[in-house]
Amino acid sequence: MKETVVSANSFDARSTLQVGDESYEIFRLDKVEGAARLPYSLKVLLENLLRTEDGANITADHIRALGGWDSQAQPSQEIQFTPARVIMQDFTGVPCVVDLATMREAVKELGGDPAKINPLAPAELVIDHSVIADKFGTKDAFGQNVELEYGRNKERYQFLRWGQTAFDEFKVVPPGTGIVHQVNIEHLARTVMVRGGQAYPDTLVGTDSHTTMVNGLGVLGWGVGGIEAEAAMLGQPVSMLIPRVVGFKLTGELKPGTTATDLVLTITEMLRKHGVVGKFVEFYGEGVAATSLANRATIGNMSPEFGSTAAIFPIDDETLSYLRLTGRDAQQVALVEAYAKEQGLWLDPAAEPDFSEKLELDLSTVVPSIAGPKRPQDRIVLANAAEQFAVDVRNYVADDEEAGKESFPASDAPASANGVPTNPVTVTAPDGSTYEIDHGAVTVAAITSCTNTSNPYVMVAAALVAKKAVEKGLTRKPWVKTTLAPGSKVVTDYFDKAGLTPYLDKVGFNLVGYGCTTCIGNSGPLPEEVSKAVNDHDLAVTSVLSGNRNFEGRINPDVKMNYLASPPLVVAYALAGSMKVNITEDALGTDTEGNPVFLKDIWPTEAEVNDVVANAIGEDMFNKSYQDVFAGDAQWQALPIPTGNTFEWDAESTYVRKPPYFEGMTMETTPVSDISGARVLAKLGDSVTTDHISPAGAIKADTPAGQYLTEHGVERRDFNSYGSRRGNHEVMIRGTFANIRLRNQIAPGTEGGFTRDFTQDGAPVSFIYDASQNYQAAGTPLVILAGKEYGSGSSRDWAAKGTALLGVKAVIAESYERIHRSNLIGMGVLPLQFPEGASAESLGLTGEETFSFSGVTELNDGTTPRTVKVTTDSGVEFDAVVRIDTPGEADYYRNGGIMQYVLRSLIRK
Repeated sequence: MKETVVSANSFDARSTLQVGDESYEIFRLDKVEGAARLPYSLKVLLENLLRTEDGANITADHIRALGGWDSQAQPSQEIQFTPARVIMQDFTGVPCVVDLATMREAVKELGGDPAKINPLAPAELVIDHSVIADKFGTKDAFGQNVELEYGRNKERYQFLRWGQTAFDEFKVVPPGTGIVHQVNIEHLARTVMVRGGQAYPDTLVGTDSHTTMVNGLGVLGWGVGGIEAEAAMLGQPVSMLIPRVVGFKLTGELKPGTTATDLVLTITEMLRKHGVVGKFVEFYGEGVAATSLANRATIGNMSPEFGSTAAIFPIDDETLSYLRLTGRDAQQVALVEAYAKEQGLWLDPAAEPDFSEKLELDLSTVVPSIAGPKRPQDRIVLANAAEQFAVDVRNYVADDEEAGKESFPASDAPASANGVPTNPVTVTAPDGSTYEIDHGAVTVAAITSCTNTSNPYVMVAAALVAKKAVEKGLTRKPWVKTTLAPGSKVVTDYFDKAGLTPYLDKVGFNLVGYGCTTCIGNSGPLPEEVSKAVNDHDLAVTSVLSGNRNFEGRINPDVKMNYLASPPLVVAYALAGSMKVNITEDALGTDTEGNPVFLKDIWPTEAEVNDVVANAIGEDMFNKSYQDVFAGDAQWQALPIPTGNTFEWDAESTYVRKPPYFEGMTMETTPVSDISGARVLAKLGDSVTTDHISPAGAIKADTPAGQYLTEHGVERRDFNSYGSRRGNHEVMIRGTFANIRLRNQIAPGTEGGFTRDFTQDGAPVSFIYDASQNYQAAGTPLVILAGKEYGSGSSRDWAAKGTALLGVKAVIAESYERIHRSNLIGMGVLPLQFPEGASAESLGLTGEETFSFSGVTELNDGTTPRTVKVTTDSGVEFDAVVRIDTPGEADYYRNGGIMQYVLRSLIRK
C-alpha cells in the first residue's frame, strides 16, 4: 500500500472526523481564506493541495493562490493535482501495461531496481473495448461474440492477467462484465476515499475521455492520455493551471416525453457554442436536486463532447440514495454524507458560488432531439430530423461526385416525396426474400453502452417501446442491424425481472455483449448483402446509436451518416428503417390488422417507466453482479500466464510487442535542439479529431497495417481491430493518420491515410506510413499543419504516440483541445500555434515548403520561450506560439517525453 503523504500542514488544516465508531484524519478547507466561496470542483482541488503539500512541488503559495482564485482571470497559476486513483479501459490500458513492463526492463538496463516500477496509486482496468458485435439478432449472439473475443484477444488477455499478478495496486475487471464508466459509478467510485487513515475526496484520471461520467457522483476526474495515466500511476502529479469554472444553472424539471439524452444533447449544443475547452463545468441550482443521479451521470459522460475538462455535480441526498442502491456499505455512505457536510461540499440549491462564467437552462424547455450526422453538438429537434436529413444528405452525395464516383445530386436525381436524393436498390436476403434500400436507410440501430445504459429510465423506456411494438405486430426492418450492449449485467437483470427481455429479442435487440461496441467502431460488419448494396451503389446510409460519438468513419466503414439518439428512439428508428421517415408524424409500420402505427402509439408514459424502475431494480442486483468482480469466469481463470516481475516477450506476437521508446536512453538528457529542413507530412483542416489521427476500427487488407499482418501470417478474418492491437506499435504506427475520412490537403482528391512523398521524384501520392519511413531514412524531420480544434475527441494516447513514431517533431495548429496537446508534449512532439488570426491559408502555406524552427533551444536554459521563429524556403516567416503551458510540461519535453522523465526520476530516488 502506498504510504500516506505527510503534509507540511502550513495552514494547520489537519483535523479528525468521527463517523460512527470510525475516526478519520481530514484536512479542513475552512482553514484557508476564501475557500467558502469557491465552486465545488475547486474545493476538491484545494483539499488535494492541503493534503499533499510538500513545500517543494506543492507549497503554501499554491494553496493561497487557489484560496484567492480570481474567477475572472485567465488561467496562469500552475498547480500539481495528485489523483487518488487511475482507471483504464483495455484499449488504452494494454499499452499502459506494455509501457510499464518495458520501463521495468529499461530500469534494469540503467542499473536500477525493476520493482520500483509499480503503481503507487490504485489502478483499475476494465476490459470492455474488445467485444465486437459480429453476431446479432439471435439468442446466442452474446455467447458467440464472447467466444470470438477470447479467440482474438488471448495474447492481450494473458498479458493483462500477468500484469494483475506482477504489479501491486493493479486490478483487472475481466471481459463480459460491463463498461468501464458504468462499473466505475456502480462499484469502483468511492466518492470519499479512505486510505492510510485519511478520508478525502475521491479523485481520478482515466484513460478514456468519458471518465467524466463519474462527475455525476460528485467525483472529480477526467480523461487523460495513457502516457499521463502512467505517470499518475507512478506517483507523478498532474501538472495543470487553475481553470476557469463555468457555472451551469439548472431550473425546473424535464417534461414528460423528454429523456436524459434530449437533455444532454441540448447541454452539449449550448456549451460547445459557449466555448468551454480547458474549463471545468459545474452544475448548480434548484434543478440539480430535481435531476436524477442517472441523468447527472449521462450529462457528466458527455463532457468531452462539449469540450470541458470536467462536468461535475455536488454531493446531495440523491448521491447517497444511489450509493445505497448500488450496494455501498452503510459506513461508507455515512462517511460521504458527514465529510461532504463538514467540508462544504454538500449541495445548497439556493447558493450562487463564484463562477468565471454562467449559463442557465430551464429543464422544462428541453424537447426530443437527436444529433448528427457527424458531430455530437449538431443537435436536431426530432420533429425536424427528416427535413434536416434531406438537406444534409446532399453533402454526402455531392462529396462522392467530387471523388468521381457515381452520384445522385438533387438537380438530376429522381426525388422522393420529401425531396431527398434517391437511388433505390433491391437487396436479396439469405432466405430469398427481397427488400429495397436507399440513401438514408438505417443500417445500424444500436443501444450501445457508455452514455445511456447506466440510466435505467431510458433503458426501460426502450424496452417498453419494444414491448408495445411487438404487441402491435411491428419489428425491425430487415436491413437494420440491431444490437443491445449494456454497460453492466445489472441491466440484463432488471430487464429479466420486469419481463421485458423477450420483447427486445423479438424486435431484434438481443444482447450482443457487455462493453463498448458501436461508439468505438466495434459495430461489426453489416450483413454481407447490405454491405454489398451500399458499396456497389454508393448509398449514403445511416446509423442511429445511443452513444456519445458519431464522428465520420467511426461507427462503421460502410456508414456515412451517424446520429445520436436516446435508447427508445433507437428502437423507433429500427422500426422505421430510414432517416427519411419523420417519426413524430409518419407511421413506423402497420399493425396486424393493417392499421398505421405511430410513435405516440408505442411511446411509454413517465408513470409506466417509473413503475418498472421502482419495482425491478434493487440493491441485491448490484451486490450479485459485483461480489467477485475481479475474479472473472472460468475462461478468464484458465488463461495460462508467465511469472516473474519482467514480461517474457513473444517475438512472434502480433498483439503485444516491446516498444522502442527507451532504446538508447541514458540517465542524462540530450539538449533540446532547433528543427531544420522539416517537411509537411499532413496539412489538415478544422476539427480534426483524435479519431482522424489515431488508429481505430477495422483493419483493411490493402493498408500498411493489413499488409504487415498478412506478412506475419495473420489471416484476414483474424485481423481484429486497431484497438485490440494497441499493444503492438508496428500495427499502430501504420494506422496513424489512416482514418478513411481524413483529408490531407497536400494530397488533393484522396481520402484516408495518404500524403505526397517529397523524397521521391515528382513527389508521388503515397501511404503516410511509407512516406514517413522514407523521410526518417533520409533524416528529414516532419511537421503537421492543422486548423482549429486540432485533436478534439477522445483521450487517445496513440494519436500522440503514432505521431511521434512517424517522425513528426512539431505540430502547428490554429488551436488545440487539451488532452491531445498535452499528449504531444508527453511524446516529445512540440505543439505550436499560428499567431492570433493567422492560419496556413492566410499565410499562403501549401504544405510543399521546407520548414525550420529556431528559438526552441531556449528550453535548455530552464525557461519556455513564448514563441519560436518559423521560416520556410518559400519565404514565409512567422512567430509561432509555443503551447508548452506549464513548467512541468517543459520538463517532460526536455526529457524527450513524460515516460523518460518519470524513469529518470524513479532511478534517482
